Amino acid sequence: MSPLARWACDPAASRGRRFPEPEAPTRTAFQRDRDRVIHSTAFRRLVYKTQVFLNHEGDLFRTRLTHSLEVAQLGRSIARSLGLNEDLVEAIALAHDLGHTPFGHAGQDALNACLRAHAPAGADEAAWTFEHNLQSLRVVDRLEERYPAFDGLNLCFETREGILKHCSRANARHLEAQEPNGVAHRFLHGGSPSLEAQLCNLADEIAYNAHDIDDGVRSGLLSLDQLADVPLFERYRRKALASHPDLGGRRLLFESIRLMLSDQVYDVIDTSRARVDAAGVDSVAAVRAASPLVAFSEVMRAESQVLKRFLFRNLYRHPQVTATTERARSVITELFDCYLQAPEEMSDAQTRSQGNARSVADFIAGMTDRFAIREHQRLTGRELFP
Repeated sequence: MSPLARWACDPAASRGRRFPEPEAPTRTAFQRDRDRVIHSTAFRRLVYKTQVFLNHEGDLFRTRLTHSLEVAQLGRSIARSLGLNEDLVEAIALAHDLGHTPFGHAGQDALNACLRAHAPAGADEAAWTFEHNLQSLRVVDRLEERYPAFDGLNLCFETREGILKHCSRANARHLEAQEPNGVAHRFLHGGSPSLEAQLCNLADEIAYNAHDIDDGVRSGLLSLDQLADVPLFERYRRKALASHPDLGGRRLLFESIRLMLSDQVYDVIDTSRARVDAAGVDSVAAVRAASPLVAFSEVMRAESQVLKRFLFRNLYRHPQVTATTERARSVITELFDCYLQAPEEMSDAQTRSQGNARSVADFIAGMTDRFAIREHQRLTGRELFP
């Protein structure tokens, strides 16, 4: 790994773990975090969790696992050029979606509605909110059961901070009460996370914009003709054709996306370097006191927003996708009701023993798409996804 810049997170100076542990003889603290994430149950489940298309709809569509790997690859590439800690970037990237429900955002919305509807009178509203960022932190802090001395994975502060990339004030107050001056502190009192955390947030956006174009065209829901209306993509399609006039089909799509990704990566590197220099930061503490520094240029940011709006209108809200979304909501809602009425139907012994709405939400959130579909059919007799 390249030498760390002064503003990069040094594992030797980490704010540490919630439960102190002896240092490993051959790995840094952030390398251990990455390894713990990779060996977790929640990480393995990502292979069967929806990105845009359900896992059974096609073997080549992205899942939460392949998405996380692409975020990690982009993040490490950019981190190396900026002198940031690649291992921390990789750990955050691989963990950032651990809390996603089956069926992607449709599952999250349904589970949040279920949880809020069953909140006890007078309860802290934030404790009865479901949001996948919060759930990712909950997974690594509490739900993984791998170690004898503590719940969760006991990750470093810096990794946990990167996982919690956004948080409402209500949720931040709830987390701050449990962990004063912890990972939610900045959402209440201002400041920024590490540059590594900022980078993962942007690498996430770069990755899903690019691979959702690929999956959208592969699915037949998007066409290259439609994408001609997106300046960011069309510029690179024309550039690909200028170098390879006879290029067509999937090779043209792949080359256009490759060129777009490369330019976005270089744009982030150049813009972020300039912002770091202009801010005069020379330490992690200075980074935390500054405004966010890892960013697109203004031109690239504007073009990326146009692409995001295009994908929202034409892919995420396509009738074929929304039809799947409605069925997914039904699966989650009906599973929640079934388990709440009959906790003994849940396969996890600890969850069965609690049998409350929060534990039911945790159990369902951990499911893969196909397990949720099978369980729904077993408990209701209905087959919503033939």
